[in-house]
Amino acid sequence: AYEGTLGGHPELDRVAAGEARALLDAGRTGTVTIGEDGTRCGRPLTLLVESSVPAPRMIVFGAIDFASALVRVGKFLGYHVTVCDARPVFATRVRFPDADEIVVDWPHRYLESAETDGRTVLCVLTHDAKFDVPLLELALRLPVAYVGAMGSRRTHLDRNERLRDVGVTELELARLRSPIGLDLGARTPEETALSIAAEIVANRRGGTGVSLTGAHTPIHHDGHRTPARRIDSVA
Repeated sequence: AYEGTLGGHPELDRVAAGEARALLDAGRTGTVTIGEDGTRCGRPLTLLVESSVPAPRMIVFGAIDFASALVRVGKFLGYHVTVCDARPVFATRVRFPDADEIVVDWPHRYLESAETDGRTVLCVLTHDAKFDVPLLELALRLPVAYVGAMGSRRTHLDRNERLRDVGVTELELARLRSPIGLDLGARTPEETALSIAAEIVANRRGGTGVSLTGAHTPIHHDGHRTPARRIDSVA
């Protein structure tokens, strides 16, 4: 819920809330401009969205080559990005200059103490059972926004059986996005990072991931509910 209403056209409050939600969800303060009738047309109305929450977190587990591209895309999307790997030779500032934080620790041990919330995304790129299973056993029980794991379909099936063996339920497994990412035909690390980011955005905003060409789905979806913050008209 938001404090008060903006008045005017009945669509104005709904559209303003939807536009502001993206900034609030990202922990950013800024302005949005919409028409006074709730569309992009008509006399423009500029709103100041003031947020007091930090940027959402992206935690990338596995300091592999693909992780570097994902870190860059995560920063582009406005996440505070952490790279975690138990191998100090791989988890270095030289290899991940764009990361906000680099942690050398066993992934599940780090996640046990890490601060997460309902906006946090967890990307598991290690595809090694000794790392993946204890990490995902914990991750799938946390109230985070997204849990994705890299690997082939064979790896995915084997990993699911290992997770069932340690007590992960079918409901918990249903939260796992694996193989990670949308089907873009990605080959390079950058293309793979883009496919992962696209899935994260679709999950975050309620998108379907299908092409908009010829589709009858809305271009903008009502996102997940965000805690109240102040929205002020500045024009």
